[in-house]
Amino acid sequence: MSSHGSGSWTAKQNKAFEKALAVYDKDTPDRWHNIAKAIGGKTAEEVKRHYEILVEDVKNIEEGQVPFPNYTG
Repeated sequence: MSSHGSGSWTAKQNKAFEKALAVYDKDTPDRWHNIAKAIGGKTAEEVKRHYEILVEDVKNIEEGQVPFPNYTG
C-alpha cells in the first residue's frame, strides 16, 4: 500500500472508477462495494479512500492552493 492508503491505480482502473462514480451516486446502497466490484482488484475501503483523495485534490485546486498548469500551445 502506498502512503495514500489505496495502493497504485492503473489508468484502466481510474477510468472504471470514474464511470462507476457516475453510475453509483451518493444515494446508492453499498455504493463503495458496487464501485469496487465494477473496478475489480480494489476493496470498498480502497475505493472510498481514493474518492476522498480526489475530493481533497479538487478542493485544493478550487481554493487556489494548486496552480493550474501553464499550457502553451
